[in-house]
Amino acid sequence: MSEVFNRRKKLLVEQYKELLNRKNTAEQIGNGIYKRYLNPVVTSEHAPLKWRYDFNPESNPFLMERFGINAAFNAGAIKHDGKYVLVVRVEGNDRKSFFAIAESDSPTEGFRFREEPILMEETSEPDTNVYDMRLTKHEDGWIYGIFCTERKDKRVPAHDTSSAVAQAGIARTKDLESWERLPDLKTKSDQQRNVVLHPEFVDGKYALYTRPQDGFIDAGTGGGIGWALCESMENASVDKEMVIDERVYHTIKEVKNGQGPAPIKTENGWLHLAHGVRNTAAGLRYVLYVFLTDLSEPWKVTYRPGGHFIAPKGDERVGDVSNVTFANGWILDDDGKVYIYYASSDTRMHVAESSLDQLIDYAINTPEDGYRSITSVQTIKKIVAGNKGIELE
Repeated sequence: MSEVFNRRKKLLVEQYKELLNRKNTAEQIGNGIYKRYLNPVVTSEHAPLKWRYDFNPESNPFLMERFGINAAFNAGAIKHDGKYVLVVRVEGNDRKSFFAIAESDSPTEGFRFREEPILMEETSEPDTNVYDMRLTKHEDGWIYGIFCTERKDKRVPAHDTSSAVAQAGIARTKDLESWERLPDLKTKSDQQRNVVLHPEFVDGKYALYTRPQDGFIDAGTGGGIGWALCESMENASVDKEMVIDERVYHTIKEVKNGQGPAPIKTENGWLHLAHGVRNTAAGLRYVLYVFLTDLSEPWKVTYRPGGHFIAPKGDERVGDVSNVTFANGWILDDDGKVYIYYASSDTRMHVAESSLDQLIDYAINTPEDGYRSITSVQTIKKIVAGNKGIELE
């Protein structure tokens, strides 16, 4: 073995161990709704060294990286067998994404990828790319993963090598080890992304949050978070979609919006986390927002706190696709704490900690968007009036 090989191997292993064992601390004050943790919980550098390097000195004498990992982001989340589990979208330098499980005994640090990524089966029409899995532990006993499956649009001329069709791929598991691929969801929409399974049966049927849209990027005449019922997940098919959370002009969700993870059931209703997209002079801006729906009729929105819940901040604004926060995973822990796993700029995973009590307070008591400048000022004036006579010194 050459000196170069040995030295590089030693440094790689030391650096990797240091990263995996790095402690994470929360911000001191925050906004009272949640507290961000300062370090990302999963990055491309967390990918196992044996995925990236051939450690045979005969075939790789310079110990070069053979399979580069570009990003690790947009993870579904679940607590399983006492561990905090993320099904991470891992993207190689070749732009192809795949799923891999990272898990930890702690919700905020120490995440380690399993030895190998998930080998997701294909349907009769192979996927070009798969990503952004939402996990739902359903009352039927299965854990479902619904994800985006992307394929080239065959309807365009051959010289168009960028047009794509997105649909909802479906897989299920009992143990997060063996995954059964099911047929893709059938809908009447040209494109489907951000589809999420509701955790319980509704009127004896499976309920889905959908996002019908006309194009791969543009919502067109579609868009909004939809609601649909289907008889079976083994051959999931939807005849009718009803938009329950629409796009609105000059808001955080004027261009697009979509359900994040499966909603959390509370005494006050179903708590939802979603993403909203708006245009800026610098391009699209993705933020997260919260809303609440009725407990017995989950398609009816009861509270809509105005504005964003989490937006990209500081270093989070920089990455492959800048100015983005995106979440498709959160975990309600046994003690009532809620861990929100969100990605920044299509590059890395972060965690924010809140509690069910805080999130319900936020959802119910935060003023709604009045959709006009004057209503924003009126809201502030009400808060100021309520603070009269209160000294801050």
